Amino acid sequence: MENTSPNIGEALKRIRKDMSLSLDATAQMTGVSKTMLGQIERGESVPTISTLWKISTGLKVTISNFISASPSELSVVRIEDISPLVEEDGNMLLYNIFAFNPVSGFDYLQIHLNPGCRHKSIPHTNVDTEYIVVTKGTLEMIINDETIILKEGHALSFRGNSEHTYANPTDELSIFQNVIQYI
Repeated sequence: MENTSPNIGEALKRIRKDMSLSLDATAQMTGVSKTMLGQIERGESVPTISTLWKISTGLKVTISNFISASPSELSVVRIEDISPLVEEDGNMLLYNIFAFNPVSGFDYLQIHLNPGCRHKSIPHTNVDTEYIVVTKGTLEMIINDETIILKEGHALSFRGNSEHTYANPTDELSIFQNVIQYI
């Protein structure tokens, strides 16, 4: 499955220009190379979720700035209409259900992990708390070296600046909701 979100590069360029940043300055702030940033802006490369987190954390903006359209007053979301971000060789799909807006202060994501998928996320300095609710299957969370097994209907919250890994240790699909509360 290929990521079909063409607005990531456009959004990055718009945000960078709005902040009056050069590619060099953006690279220094984010830890993402100038070459990679340029490729993303030109649509020559689709960044991984980890790269998007580095960029959003470095620029102190939300990840939804890169992966969604502007919200309207009434929003009906159908997951089949969303082009997910694809990570871990297609084994992790991230659907941006409700994008960040300044009133709510959060992103609402649905994440699908195929059997055996493991994704280590970088600590997010611009995130206060992450909330996880498992809606299908089993999710293994590793937070600061502590392993927590969550099953369907279980929930967890943790500080966004913690080291954390999402994993599906089973042979069934794992689906969970991830609400990200920004600082």
